[in-house]
Amino acid sequence: MDRKQDLFEHIDAMASELTALSDFIFDHPEKGLEEHQACALLTDFLAREGFDVERGLVGMDTAFRASFDNRSGDGKGPSIGLLCEYDALEDLGHACGHHMQGPAIVGAASALKALCGDRPFRLVVYGTPAEETVGGKILMKERGCFQDIDVALMMHGSPTTTTDVRCLALISYEVTFLGRSAHAAIAPEKGRSALDALLLACQGIEFLREHVRDETRLHYTILDAGGPSNVIPARAKGEFSLRSYSTDYVDSVAKRVRDLFRGAALMAGVTCEIEEKPRYQAKIPVLALNELLMDNARRLEAPTLRPPREKTGSTDFGNVMYDLPGSCIRVAFVDEKASPHSEDYLRAGKSPEAHRCVLLGAKILAATCWDLVEREETLKAIQGEFGERKEELSRV
Repeated sequence: MDRKQDLFEHIDAMASELTALSDFIFDHPEKGLEEHQACALLTDFLAREGFDVERGLVGMDTAFRASFDNRSGDGKGPSIGLLCEYDALEDLGHACGHHMQGPAIVGAASALKALCGDRPFRLVVYGTPAEETVGGKILMKERGCFQDIDVALMMHGSPTTTTDVRCLALISYEVTFLGRSAHAAIAPEKGRSALDALLLACQGIEFLREHVRDETRLHYTILDAGGPSNVIPARAKGEFSLRSYSTDYVDSVAKRVRDLFRGAALMAGVTCEIEEKPRYQAKIPVLALNELLMDNARRLEAPTLRPPREKTGSTDFGNVMYDLPGSCIRVAFVDEKASPHSEDYLRAGKSPEAHRCVLLGAKILAATCWDLVEREETLKAIQGEFGERKEELSRV
């Protein structure tokens, strides 16, 4: 018996339903934390399939958890997580392909529950809102999610079919400098310029570039310069972002940058308020898991197969993959030269290629989950590689 072929046929039998879900979510884009229709569609589907569904997870209205568990009382068997996003870009719609993720995930989950129940395993589907805005997975992790799974898998529409190796850890600050206003021509000596402090902080970032590792990224912008030139500004605000492929290293840079803010305030005779945004951690790559996904993609003759992307930007999935093995299969549905958050993605959102992407994503994930369920040693090897790589990266 070819279990994978059975999984593929089950997903093909659901093709019209899965692609209709994808098209509906595309036609009804909802921004982060407001994905009520998408969340309802996906959870209703999973409930009909017999999953135990929890809505409004950890105080987030559009987050959910759906589980199927046929393990015995001893808990033997893997616990596999399938994660999906469904938020759109404000004023742009589904120009990142998130409308395809939920349908692919629930298709894979349905097939696994229907056809693999003779083996002990737990399957947990997590609906993770607001990837594009507040980093929903970060908030969910902070509130206790993802501790019940051994491995986390995702899919994402893409110009190529591939996986990722590394992503950038990210720490961002909004810094407000508070001084004292005065007339710049009549009584400048009475003022203390918040803008002076902000400019000093920006200049400090420029000097710091010489003293950080090559792959460190330092960005800033002025959000509020404080007002007209004839008034010494009492308030000025800037945004600063720090990135590195090492979570531990960007933490060390962040300490220096916070000192830099306080030093700039001291030099200008003002005070500062430092607001830190949620931190994005760098994923711990597990190449064996990447290869498992790609083996199944090759079996299915997925389009535009390419080697793994060695370096990528920042993602809230990195926070999940910092704690446990995980990977995302990217499935081609647009031209290889297309970029996310573009008209190319929008034009292809309901195309035959997008529909094929949904079905291929479901099949690749279902087959990979079966590999983990069928062979206990596969998951053990993946967990072993994860532990070794995390220890290795902590020493860098």
